[in-house]
Amino acid sequence: MVERSAVIAALDAVTDPVSGQGLHASGLVQGLVVAEDRAGFALEVDRSLVATYAPVRDAAEAALKAIPGMSRVSVILTAEAKPGLGKPARTAGLSKAAVDQGRPKAPVPTDRPAHVRRVLAVASGKGGVGKSTVAVNLAAALAARGLSVGILDADVYGPSLPTMLGISGQPAYEDGAMVPHQAHGLKAMSVGLLTRMDDAMIWRGPMASQAITQMLTQTRWGAAEAPLDVLVVDLPPGTGDVQLTLIQRTPLDGAVIVSTPQEVALADARRAHTLFQKVNVPTLGLIENMSGDVFGQGGAKAEAERLSVPFLGDLPLEAALRQGGDAGRPVVVSDPEGAIAVRFAVIAEQVADSLGL
Repeated sequence: MVERSAVIAALDAVTDPVSGQGLHASGLVQGLVVAEDRAGFALEVDRSLVATYAPVRDAAEAALKAIPGMSRVSVILTAEAKPGLGKPARTAGLSKAAVDQGRPKAPVPTDRPAHVRRVLAVASGKGGVGKSTVAVNLAAALAARGLSVGILDADVYGPSLPTMLGISGQPAYEDGAMVPHQAHGLKAMSVGLLTRMDDAMIWRGPMASQAITQMLTQTRWGAAEAPLDVLVVDLPPGTGDVQLTLIQRTPLDGAVIVSTPQEVALADARRAHTLFQKVNVPTLGLIENMSGDVFGQGGAKAEAERLSVPFLGDLPLEAALRQGGDAGRPVVVSDPEGAIAVRFAVIAEQVADSLGL
């Protein structure tokens, strides 16, 4: 079992190029988690020094992997503008980084990710409505239209994209940027690719927000000669830190809200729509998932009429959707001529038209 003291010693053997101190002593290591045979943390640096610290992150990963018994390492490089970088300021016996970890941090406004034409959020107010399943299949349906499509799993605490797309392993890095995995015609990034499947992300809200910011802005989604047409962002349920981070860090071109037909889910879908209204992000429409005898039918359509937003369509509760997600092969890909794929194609056409694609 790996000891925390061994991890700290290994990190302090890596020199912070700004302060000259060991990496842990410099106060840049945040959210350090050590459990059995694995360790992970966020390396928080000034935005202007991301390129400088990319090899430091690599050195930290190598140092941790060299510890006997260590089988899994995750080091996330996060960027934020802040004064006094690298200085070991102390407050009442705690490092400044430790004190700041639990405090909300002011957003650093940025443009949309480089070489990305449109950013689409797939949201739900309530968990368990099949939002991630819809997001993955909608992304695949958009790709089937000939568009270049990426998908970002922004559910830091419950990432499902690796399973649903059948991908694994940490992303490669090129010139300080992460290279997304590719599967079924999609470029994909998820915090689940940076950790073990059964890892619990014991992060406060600011840490989760910083991880999302890194995956959003430091992933090579497209290139100048081949931009990404649309980045689909699978949001976690609710209206909390991650949603606000996304809204503050990049312009959203629209949001699709997923709900099941019953009122308890529709009430939360209403809240999600209200959030997007307040920040001037258009709701492109509602999708009713798990429509049919079990949960009822028509609730999301009626709600869309009340909210004066488009109703994009309904999706029945069918085993094929679940089976495709479990097998890592979305039903839109595995059965492109099937009834479910046809419904997603209709939804994708409406979404693409709304985005001007």
